[in-house]
Amino acid sequence: MKLLNVLMKDVTHKIEYYSRFSPSPMSIKQFLDFGRENACEKTSYMFLRKELPVRLANTMREVTLLPGKLLNQPSVQLVQSWYSQSFEELLDYENRNPEDPRTLKDFLDVLIQIRKRHNDVVPTMAQGVIEYKEKFGFDPYFSSNVQYFLDRFYTSRISFRMLINQHTLLFSDDINHGYPKHIGGIDPACNVVEVVNDAYVTAKMLCEQYYMMAPDLHIQEFNCKNPDKPIQVVYVPSHLFHMLFELFKNSMRATVELHENNTEGLPPVKAQVTLGKEDLSIKISDCGGGVPMRKIDRLFNYMYSTAPKPMLNPSQNAAPLAGFGYGLPISRLYARYFQGDLCLYSVEGLGTHAVIYLKALSSESFERLPVFNKSAWRHYQLGPEADDWSNPSSDPRDASTFKTR
Repeated sequence: MKLLNVLMKDVTHKIEYYSRFSPSPMSIKQFLDFGRENACEKTSYMFLRKELPVRLANTMREVTLLPGKLLNQPSVQLVQSWYSQSFEELLDYENRNPEDPRTLKDFLDVLIQIRKRHNDVVPTMAQGVIEYKEKFGFDPYFSSNVQYFLDRFYTSRISFRMLINQHTLLFSDDINHGYPKHIGGIDPACNVVEVVNDAYVTAKMLCEQYYMMAPDLHIQEFNCKNPDKPIQVVYVPSHLFHMLFELFKNSMRATVELHENNTEGLPPVKAQVTLGKEDLSIKISDCGGGVPMRKIDRLFNYMYSTAPKPMLNPSQNAAPLAGFGYGLPISRLYARYFQGDLCLYSVEGLGTHAVIYLKALSSESFERLPVFNKSAWRHYQLGPEADDWSNPSSDPRDASTFKTR
């Protein structure tokens, strides 16, 4: 028991130590240059054995700022146990000799195990928030803190997996997984229209399973740099596919539910892919009726979903995501991860335009990473402030009543 307590104190001390360092953001160009020119496994190992604990420790310290009742939920405790185990496994490599081939091989195996362990972090944490909400309800202050935390928590997870994927794809035996031109998970010549089509086809299959029909896709491509050439950028195709698939699912569902009895058929979903000097923009437009302006922000709230609430089934290999309301907010995190964004513009009664903005230049596509510092700490400690804008009264009679501040 004494030995266990000593080990726990040592790990806690290490978490505090590593959390004092800020993560080191990488650009897509840096990822690409390293993998293409001098992909040295020892160099990658030397960087990751410090950087991965730093990113984990920053996240783990921030988790502790959540309310105790939320931290005590079984699903949240399960996620914390995964992070603690991964952190301890990485600590084993603090001082191991990189010249020993067994060290590099063992480190690679550990990264693969860690990636597998963290596969279900998103739905499991979501389940923990649901467990809390069902027991204690939500107030605006708590909801705001959860939104702030989950944005940072899931962004950190995206970055953590990005580093692990680059190392494992570059240095494992099955390096390219059928994509010989990729540098790790990065495509140096990612054909954007092809990814748009792939995401559409996958979403179309899903839509047809549910509704027995799906709208067509019309694509326009505008390459302002080279008008006669297809748009190609340096990017992570899996990230782009994730965003597009979510947007197509939403557009198709809205279109079919509004027009399924239309004798003239379904209006198409439209995609415009445009490459400018600074931005790559992908606009997905539909005629699905749109949403009121007041609901736009709500669509990016983690606890908002129009689908039935899912339940995690431990016997299933894959945990469900549909119904958690996480599709759009996490897609926006993917866009923002490399300094882009995802915005929604709706015309109620007509349809919705969703625009993905990405950096056109890989040298400007730096990771956007959360940092555990005093500013983050203050966000959780300060209570909600009084609104300094007037609010409409629910009862007109109240308008004639003078109120003191």
